[in-house]
Amino acid sequence: MLKFAIATLGPAGLLTGAALYGGAWSVLAVVAVTAMVTAMDRLTRGIALPLARCSAARALSVTLGALHFPLLALGVLALSGATGLAVWERLAAFLAFGVFFGQVSNSNAHELIHASPRAARRLGEWVYISLLFGHHASAHRLVHHVHAATNDDPNSARPGEGLWRFLPRAWIGSFRAGFRAESKRCKPGTLHPYARYVGGAGLTATTAFALAGWAGVLSLVCLAGYATMQLLMSDYVQHYGLRRRVDTTGRLEPVGPQHSWNAPHWYSAALMLNAPRHSDHHIRPGRGFEELEIDAATMPILPHSLPVMATIATIPPLWRRVMDRRAARWQGAGGSTPA
Repeated sequence: MLKFAIATLGPAGLLTGAALYGGAWSVLAVVAVTAMVTAMDRLTRGIALPLARCSAARALSVTLGALHFPLLALGVLALSGATGLAVWERLAAFLAFGVFFGQVSNSNAHELIHASPRAARRLGEWVYISLLFGHHASAHRLVHHVHAATNDDPNSARPGEGLWRFLPRAWIGSFRAGFRAESKRCKPGTLHPYARYVGGAGLTATTAFALAGWAGVLSLVCLAGYATMQLLMSDYVQHYGLRRRVDTTGRLEPVGPQHSWNAPHWYSAALMLNAPRHSDHHIRPGRGFEELEIDAATMPILPHSLPVMATIATIPPLWRRVMDRRAARWQGAGGSTPA
């Protein structure tokens, strides 16, 4: 658990320094969430994180959830110029804070919305809400986990679909699908969850305005947009080209280990609370991040770490050259018709 804590909490101190003081702090913060992650994945290739249920895992997750909100406020202040940073320092802060929110805050919110205690689930929701993506708390659980690797899931990339076409389709589609799913569940006289998501987004924007005026609102939108793009890029990479099959009776096969891409690189996995061990999460969504396993014999493995693959995905021709034959090989391992 110490490795998870160092990987996730370590950058928080650098982000604070970058927001308040700029200079070398800005450089260190950017390096810590970009180049250092890639370097550590390469230097520690073959090293696996120990897996076991750990009582400290939930404490770490709650700590990261609570820490997210003051860090978001600091990011808004830094980008808006309220802390007196130079232009290059503000650009560095945008990159560092944006990557942290996209890879750490989002991954941790994902962990929290799957938790059993209601308070933990609410905390995860509010992390997403503060990043103007609250509906993901509903769409992920009620749509993605039900329909993953089929055309009924907006967040499962289809074979041959480019990232830039996927991003708007996934955002809009998940918003609509999540709303429909919650509307079916919502009891008369109770508050629709989307009222909380939309109202919470408005409250967050109002808070950003109180902190730094319209520059603060713009900073929030930029940080939230960058963080959300990274979440959707992870969805794109982790399900690209993999489809559940329909048997001769028309029945859809259950989600299995072959329906998600995985990455074994330990440092980026620690930073993202084992989110790259995606197959096991879909098979057993109630498992804590510290227990997720990976099996190269039954689970599709990405050729590079998840952050590197997300970068490759921004160049669709290169992405297809790397991934299409791999996806076709896994898809061809089954029978019947893809859903």
